[in-house]
Amino acid sequence: MQLKIALNSAIQRLARDAVPSPRMNAELLLMFTLDCDRAYLHAHPEREMSEEERTRFEAALVERARGVPAQYITGHQEFWGLDLIVTPAVLIPRPETEHVVESVLELVRKVGGGGQGRPASAEKIIDVGTGSGCIALALAKELPGAEIHATDISLEALEIARANAARLGFENRIQFREADLLQGSGLEFDFVVSNPPYVGESEADQVQLEVRKFEPRNAVFAGTTGVEVIKRLIPQARAALRPGGWLVMEISGTIAEQTSDLLHDWDEVSILPDLQSIPRVARARKRR
Repeated sequence: MQLKIALNSAIQRLARDAVPSPRMNAELLLMFTLDCDRAYLHAHPEREMSEEERTRFEAALVERARGVPAQYITGHQEFWGLDLIVTPAVLIPRPETEHVVESVLELVRKVGGGGQGRPASAEKIIDVGTGSGCIALALAKELPGAEIHATDISLEALEIARANAARLGFENRIQFREADLLQGSGLEFDFVVSNPPYVGESEADQVQLEVRKFEPRNAVFAGTTGVEVIKRLIPQARAALRPGGWLVMEISGTIAEQTSDLLHDWDEVSILPDLQSIPRVARARKRR
C-alpha cells in the first residue's frame, strides 16, 4: 500500500471513529510507524509500505481509535522544545503548562537572581508532583545555575522523569525524590513550583474521555472540589520557602477564586490567564 493511500484511509477511519484532529493523528502515527518526519511523509507519497509497517500502523490506529492518547502510543511528547518520554504512568505534558515555566522565568528576571548576594540564576527550585519531569527539565534548560529538586509520590513517574533527565543530559542537574508533595524535604527554596491535580470529581463528566480513561487518575483529580491537593500544598510551600520566596502553580478557571482565597495571607497574589484567557497560573510571594 502506498503512503498516500494509507494516510487518506487512516484519516477517514479516525474521523468515523470521532477521533479529534484525524489528519494530525493519522500523520503522527504514520510518522511513528516509519520513524520519519512530516516532510518525508509528503515527499514520498508513492512509497510502498512493507507488510511489517502496515501491521504496526494498523495496531497504532486500533489503539488510537479506542481512545488511547497518541502520546502513549508513540511514547513521546514535546514540551518547551524538549522531546520527552511519556507512558501511562505520567500525565501528558500540555502546552498550557508552559505558562508555569514562563511565570517562573519572569520572576527570576524580576528578582534579579534572588538577592542576598546569590549569582544570577542560582535559585533553589523544587517541582512538586513532577510527573514526566517536564517543568523541572524546562527550568534546568533555561536556568543553568539553578539548583533544582523534583518530587513525586509515584515511583513509576519518577522513573520516567529520571529517564528523561538522562536522555536530555540533565541527570546531574535535578535531584529526584519520592515524596507526598513536600513532606520530608527539610530544605529552604526560592521557588515551589507545581502542576498539581486540580480537577474535582464533580467535574469528571466535563473531562475528555481519553483523559479520564487512560491518564493517571491521581494526577488529574484532586478530590471532590478540585482544591484538596492545593489546600495541602500551600501550607507546606509556606514552610519550605525562604521569606520572599514564590509559589507558582497551574490551576483551572473552575478553582481560580478558591485558590486566590486560600492565598489571602500571601503577598503579590496573582492569577494569570493562558492564551485562551482561562485562569491558568496562580502565583504568590511568601511574606518576609
